[in-house]
Amino acid sequence: MSRALPESAGERMIRAARETDVAWLRGIEVAAGRIFADVGMDAVARDEPFTAAELLGYIEDGRAWVAVDEADRAVAYVIVKWVDGPAHVEQVSTHPDHAGRRLGAGLIEHVAGWARERGADALTLTTFVDVAWNAPYYERLGFRPLAEYELTPGLREIRAEEAAHGLDRWPRIAMRRDL
Repeated sequence: MSRALPESAGERMIRAARETDVAWLRGIEVAAGRIFADVGMDAVARDEPFTAAELLGYIEDGRAWVAVDEADRAVAYVIVKWVDGPAHVEQVSTHPDHAGRRLGAGLIEHVAGWARERGADALTLTTFVDVAWNAPYYERLGFRPLAEYELTPGLREIRAEEAAHGLDRWPRIAMRRDL
């Protein structure tokens, strides 16, 4: 099913990601990651994207969507997994050439509808606290920071994996948006 994005996003559409999108998704993630260098987070900027095999797993399970341009090329994407009931936004990235068009917001809204249809009561994600296009952005989309005592076992595991990967060099939090 395709859904139109908000009017400010122009003619772009959201559709399920396909195997043929994998190279585009990896390129989007690399390009989107580079902007972390602008805020002194060079290690994040150089981080490897999801592997083709990992992305194919999300696609095959029906948990990956793309916002596409007029030529049906992916310019933004989101992947999700189930974590302790809620749908967890594992990654949402927009190519910098398409930033500021509410593509990420459109993808989050699409996932919220998808999750609600499957009985989820919330979306969760983890993100950087002090990066403008991370926690402050997600707060504008209706997410709230979770206190440590609110973390589910699955979210604790994700946070531990992130810390082991070195992401805790910068403040990170888990967030939740009730559906």
